[in-house]
Amino acid sequence: MKLIKAIILITFLTAANFSCVQDDDFSIPESIGLEENQDLTQLLAQINNGTLDLMTISQVKSFFVDGEVTLIESNIAVKGYVVSSDMTGNFYKEFYMQDEPENPTAGIKVVLNQVDSYNQFNIGREVYIKLQNLYIGETNSGDGVTTIGGSVNQYGDEVEEITENMAVSSILRSSNTSAIVPLSLNLSEINDSHIGMFVSAQSVQFPNTLSGLTYVNPNDDYDTQRDLESCVDSGAIKVETSAYASFQDNLLPTQGSGTLSAVVTRSYDGDDRVMMLNSVDDAMFNSERCDPLFYDNFAGNNLNNWHVKNVQGEQLWETTPYGNPAPSAKMSGFSGGSNPNEDWLITKVIDLSSVTTANLTFQSVVRYNGPALSVHMSTDYNEGDPTSDGNWTELSVTLDTDTDSWSSWTDSGSIDLSSVTGGNVYIAFKYVSTTSGSATYEIDNVLVMGE
Repeated sequence: MKLIKAIILITFLTAANFSCVQDDDFSIPESIGLEENQDLTQLLAQINNGTLDLMTISQVKSFFVDGEVTLIESNIAVKGYVVSSDMTGNFYKEFYMQDEPENPTAGIKVVLNQVDSYNQFNIGREVYIKLQNLYIGETNSGDGVTTIGGSVNQYGDEVEEITENMAVSSILRSSNTSAIVPLSLNLSEINDSHIGMFVSAQSVQFPNTLSGLTYVNPNDDYDTQRDLESCVDSGAIKVETSAYASFQDNLLPTQGSGTLSAVVTRSYDGDDRVMMLNSVDDAMFNSERCDPLFYDNFAGNNLNNWHVKNVQGEQLWETTPYGNPAPSAKMSGFSGGSNPNEDWLITKVIDLSSVTTANLTFQSVVRYNGPALSVHMSTDYNEGDPTSDGNWTELSVTLDTDTDSWSSWTDSGSIDLSSVTGGNVYIAFKYVSTTSGSATYEIDNVLVMGE
């Protein structure tokens, strides 16, 4: 059994540790109206007289230890505002809450043995949770979603639901319900710090390839993930819908683009960052589509949109079951050691004849040391050996430089291609390795937009 850590905080120590936080971060409403639950009135009194510490969601999340479950033994509480709803069945025996109704900085998941919780914990409801004898961990070990639970599984590595009886005294709602203002972000700006928050993804659309499909694949037993793409950058995310959602059979709105507001979380296994809708009304695609001139997020797990050109070495560009989100394109010259390689990944021809401005964006991640990847364009390439075919211009791009992390996905920035509009262009990623260095590069969400 894995270690279950206990958090015991002495009141005067926590007061000292968090004294640098502004008072208004822990403000208690002077008047909360007629309360349904006398326990909340007592809890607020304890906070006001200093016998119970009210913590922020960020502070509570800091108790989480990867792969472990933490028992809270001290007399502390956390406040939040509910941002998810199980009214449509897309959430089940859980709700998410964030620290503020507008401009939140942290969110957290709460699991409880209760269905139709939206009748009690409606969106925007101000909720206080007494954390003593509850647990901090993950419902699926390694999924990356910090969760408040009521018990621990037999292996000691996952939290389980707060029972109905425990919820009555532990999860206390006030009479306050605030309007939740979604945090407005472009897709490339959404990251794991937004897990548990209600976010509005701006200028997005479902790919044309999903036209005629429903939110849930009828062949899926539990849930379906559908790609969501950006009109303004190389960001991408998946929209996850439960097979038990009331809108599972609704057609995806592929006719236009717009905003999609949903809770950010991660897939069951933690491999993908996803957004989960409370209602299809939060997918508002009222603008014209913004179909790109070229786009590949490698969702087909192939390189069909590319020319793979090997100049030197045995290794080749390939797809990998990892990415942002998975999969992505990958190249490494390491095989039993570092090997000399020169390998090009070149787009199929991109037609810029109908536009006067165009921009390229993509994302990259790198591990290990070796020569840096370079990015090039050509207007006269004939799909042969790139070292002798076509004139190539190297582009100024931003690449990931954190060789110690697989999660440091980096945006390329917007690369102006307007100098070559009016004709065709090819974009190439050139990889080089040597016997003394062979970095591993992954690229994803390659996008060319034009007007």
